[in-house]
Amino acid sequence: MNLLPVAAVARKELVEALRDRRAIATLVFTAVLGPALISLMLNQRAVQKKSAEEVRIAIAGPARAGDLSDWLGRQPGVSLDLLGVDAEAAARRHQSDVTLELDQDFARDLAHSRPAHVRLFSDSTRSAAQPKVQRVVGLLNRYGSELAVQRLIVRGVSPSVAAPIALDQFDIASAQERGAVLLNVVLSFVIMGMITAGMQIATDSTAGERERSSLEALLLNGVPPWQVAAGKWLAATVAALAGMVVAIAVMYLAISRLSLDQLGLRFHLDPRDALAIFAVMCPLAFLLTAIETWLSCYAKSYKEAQSFTMVLIIPTVAVGGAFALYSLGDSAGVGWLPLLGQYAAASRILAGQAVPWAGVVVSGMVDLLLAAVLVYSIARMLASERMIVGR
Repeated sequence: MNLLPVAAVARKELVEALRDRRAIATLVFTAVLGPALISLMLNQRAVQKKSAEEVRIAIAGPARAGDLSDWLGRQPGVSLDLLGVDAEAAARRHQSDVTLELDQDFARDLAHSRPAHVRLFSDSTRSAAQPKVQRVVGLLNRYGSELAVQRLIVRGVSPSVAAPIALDQFDIASAQERGAVLLNVVLSFVIMGMITAGMQIATDSTAGERERSSLEALLLNGVPPWQVAAGKWLAATVAALAGMVVAIAVMYLAISRLSLDQLGLRFHLDPRDALAIFAVMCPLAFLLTAIETWLSCYAKSYKEAQSFTMVLIIPTVAVGGAFALYSLGDSAGVGWLPLLGQYAAASRILAGQAVPWAGVVVSGMVDLLLAAVLVYSIARMLASERMIVGR
């Protein structure tokens, strides 16, 4: 079996693709954008949580604050502003992170063991202030709990009477596994990097060449259609693998610089893990580019081919969302399926868990088998006159 024509066709398509600098820049930008964006969002979330350690609270009605303002002032990182103006108006002017307004009968209600009303004003559109609002709500609940305990003790009642159930909650997930749940969505962008990187060659070397009437000249050279199909498929696969390498490299660099400790998470991704993710995802590149090439041959125009191949992004995003919402990685048989198997194995690598390599091998073989079937179908299309004259 002579594979030199296959290599020649693949080399031709890769050389033509490398000449399009704008297309290359677009593909690199697409592969980099997803992991960089997710990393930026996680890092911003960690910064916001850290900023909640320093919170400024404005209290309207200092004469009515009583022991509450004294108690809040003793909490670490809390500073108080005692206001003599309307609390809602002060909140609208964003004079502080959180504004509290105590009821006129606040002190009397506390003295008579009645619920004392406190109004909290905040702006929900200021996302950076929401962690501080949550901390203030937690402080007020804690102050109320301490008062309740003191009232029970004064009345000679044990505080344990008000707590009939003592719940001890344990999270058996490690910090690495909790971090992996947040970062699973990055895997979707890695797969999207493969799709977008391989799409340019898959669509241009088939539907594009047919519109330019250069595909007919290639087929008239006497090269068997299966070799032409295999060459174009391999060229698109090389581009998809390159896109995946770029996406994984960006993910590795971004994750290594994330300050996830502020979120109560620890995450460590070393080069061996990055290589393992590449090995797991590698067979998927062969299948995705085969689907893209097959769709491009089936399409009637270059624009239609691009529209068809962009549809592949939908299941990719859907799988990422499903893994984020449900524990699909623990389901029996998922590890043997294309796309789902690769996603499950890569998720386990991010979580620092053992990878079932037997399932990875099987799902990879299924990917390659399906890719071979699609390449055979592409060769049948190229051998047909309808591929040249249109449908």
